[in-house]
Amino acid sequence: MDKRRGLQIQLSRQQRRQIEELLSGGVQPVRAVIRALVLRQMDEGRSTVEAGSAVGISAKAAWEIGRRYQEGGLERAIYDAPRPGQKPLLDVEHGQRIIAMVCGPPPAGRARWTVRLIAQEAVKRKLVERVAPETVRILLQSHDLKPWREKNVVRGRVG
Repeated sequence: MDKRRGLQIQLSRQQRRQIEELLSGGVQPVRAVIRALVLRQMDEGRSTVEAGSAVGISAKAAWEIGRRYQEGGLERAIYDAPRPGQKPLLDVEHGQRIIAMVCGPPPAGRARWTVRLIAQEAVKRKLVERVAPETVRILLQSHDLKPWREKNVVRGRVG
């Protein structure tokens, strides 16, 4: 590695083709496009400083893209690795159980469901170990349900 020029990147013919497909293939994440452009610039012999300034990023960011390419290949340089993130508060099965409960009648003495009541009843009926009202609100919103408005809840007629 020549310190004056930064990283030396040599893409294979197939990798160049992959970059061209990515750049001409319609809607892509901006980060991926910028990284592909930097790799293409560096493959053409430009330094990290030149490649970075050509696409509007810092020399350090361009150097990092080149380093990721050398360590992990084209995919690693262009795309971010999946991040672990926080585990979802409700899995699909628990969410379905809560939705099914909400589609039924509210508990005795209640005219309609509220978000807080749904959270309490889900725990009481052992549908989930614990759930916050905000989690229930987001679940209902994602299914376009508003149980506090009785007309929007699907209920079968008895009798």
